[in-house]
Amino acid sequence: MTWIPLCLMLAIACLYYVFYLPGRLFLGPEKTRAGYLRKRKDAVYENLRDLNFEYKAGKVPDADYASLKTSLQDEAAAVLAEIARLEKNSAPAVQRTRL
Repeated sequence: MTWIPLCLMLAIACLYYVFYLPGRLFLGPEKTRAGYLRKRKDAVYENLRDLNFEYKAGKVPDADYASLKTSLQDEAAAVLAEIARLEKNSAPAVQRTRL
């Protein structure tokens, strides 16, 4: 007979532990398009470094190296242009708030 209250208390404690929400939640840093693009730029640059290393090590043929390098450079240029456009559009808003 004492097992029923113990099981009930254990079930309530488990439910409280699972569904309790503290007063303040840490959601992490806010994700923005500019942040995503900076991470993408770093990834593309790392891929270019890896491609150059593998080419110099003789693991990548000349034709593949040229096409991969061109596509990575095009992607890097597009990402940099997008970052510049975002920074250009956000700069006037910052200047207006300082006035």
